[in-house]
Amino acid sequence: MTDASATDNADLAALVRTIPDHPKPGILFRDISTLLLDGDGFRQTIDRLAALVEGEDYDLIAGLEARGFIIASALSYVLGLGKIMLRKPGKLPGQRVGIDYMLEYGTDRIEMHADAVRPGQRVLLVDDLIATGGTALAAVELLRGAGAVVETALFVIDLPDLGGAARLREAGIDERHLIAFAGE
Repeated sequence: MTDASATDNADLAALVRTIPDHPKPGILFRDISTLLLDGDGFRQTIDRLAALVEGEDYDLIAGLEARGFIIASALSYVLGLGKIMLRKPGKLPGQRVGIDYMLEYGTDRIEMHADAVRPGQRVLLVDDLIATGGTALAAVELLRGAGAVVETALFVIDLPDLGGAARLREAGIDERHLIAFAGE
């Protein structure tokens, strides 16, 4: 795991807006949209994420809907890699494969095109934030089920108190992030 110290990315953390009591009372929602509004901050975010995987070999990047698409697309451009879209049900045309997974408040599903990945391709998983890890773990299972080799996941933000990064590590994923907001 690579965990940049708070001082390394304090400039980026300062660009993330905190919205109290969203989506329900007691939750501090970390809103990355304010970081995306800052051109230099967004560029620095992508450059620093790219630096976390410098010299490593990947065939594709998989981005999780929806904010993860933004991060994954920019990172795909910088690294010169194709991008797999992991989407909510019914959003992709053509033949799809998917997986249902549990959330703390119910179930959800992610899907990808059935031909998005070939067995043995090395896939880097990317999203904006890791909280409980349910969606990221489902993505890993979906990709691995299609034959992909998934060993690394990148996030802009980790909420360590919710345990998602630890759950990914337990599943054999090298989780890396730029910013951690403790006490969530």
